Formats: sequence, structure tokens, C-alpha cells
Amino acid sequence: MQNTAILPLFYLPPVSYFSKIQELNPDFLLEKFENFPKQTYRNRATIFSPNGKLDITVPVVRGSKMRTPLKDVKISYDFNWQRLHWLSLESCYRSSAYFEFYEDDLSVFYTKKYDFLFDYNFEILEWLTKKLKLSIDFKFTSEYIDDLEPELNYREMMSPKKNDEYVNNKPYYQVFEDRHQFMPNLSIVDLLFNQGPQARLYL
Repeated sequence: MQNTAILPLFYLPPVSYFSKIQELNPDFLLEKFENFPKQTYRNRATIFSPNGKLDITVPVVRGSKMRTPLKDVKISYDFNWQRLHWLSLESCYRSSAYFEFYEDDLSVFYTKKYDFLFDYNFEILEWLTKKLKLSIDFKFTSEYIDDLEPELNYREMMSPKKNDEYVNNKPYYQVFEDRHQFMPNLSIVDLLFNQGPQARLYL
């Protein structure tokens, strides 16, 4: 019987994802064999723009949305989405306190080409946990487990389409909070660019 929690692997995950990882560590696995679900944080992130929330999405190769295991989903480069994402991050966070502190390292993920979404997401996740100074030894599922106990199944957690029960609503300074009220649970980069080394304490 599976007794280890299973979490999805996201692109620039929301803040609450890292709180959950810390809570479960080391007793969790990253899901590798689920069929790719559409419209989730697996290939989408939400950042804070001058106009409010902005979703940025990693496009996947046509056909990947039809019962393809996540590990086999390929990234599409039909248009230069990497440049678009980087320009979005720059325009949203250039004036934040710590953007320049992280930009050289992070920009690599927007110039290097990756074939598979899983590999791309995981390399970013490793970089993020390093910058947050979290000590986590990631392990992966070796097959898809269907009969998982509900309290161990986090595969449906943190959907862009519904409110998240894991959200920390405690405010921190955000660049455009004078135009909009505090927005909780955006991508972890929002916390990192605004709080820098203090981001870990928030988690």
C-alpha cells in the first residue's frame, strides 16, 4: 500500500506549493506518470503585473493533451514564448528589490531549450529550492498509482480555477500593491523578487 504523499510538478509554482513541500518533506514523491491535465500550474504560472494577475503559459506540442504521461509531454517552440515570459517577468519585477539579485541565474531558463516539460519544470524547481535554502531530496513516482488514499493525493492541489485551501494570506510587500490589494499565492518568484533571502521565513 502506497503510504507516501504524491505531489504534482509545476512551472514556477505558487507560494503555497513550497509550504506544502516543507510540511511533507521528506515523505513525498513528485508525480511523473499522470496523464497531462490541461489548464493547471503544470505549465502555467501567475505573476503580478501592473494590471493585476497575469498568467504565463508554457505551450506544449499538439497531441500532448491527449492522455500523454507528464514525463513525455514535449514543449512547443512554434513561437518564442521564452522571450515573452522573460519580458513579462522583467516588466513585472524589474523594480522589485531583488530582481537583479536573481535575474542572471533565472534568465538561463529562458534561453536554454528543453525538450520535455517535466525536465524543464524540475530544473527550475531545483533552482528555486536552492535559492530558498530548502534542503529537499526529490524523489519520483515509478508508475501511476490509482488507489491512492485521499489524504496522500495532492495531484489536484492548487488549481488556477479554484481557491486553494493551502494559501497563506499573510501579506508581504508587492511591487504594485499601491494599485491593487495584496494578491496571495502567486508564483514563488513574486515572493522571491520582493523578499529575497527573507522569502524562506515567510514560508
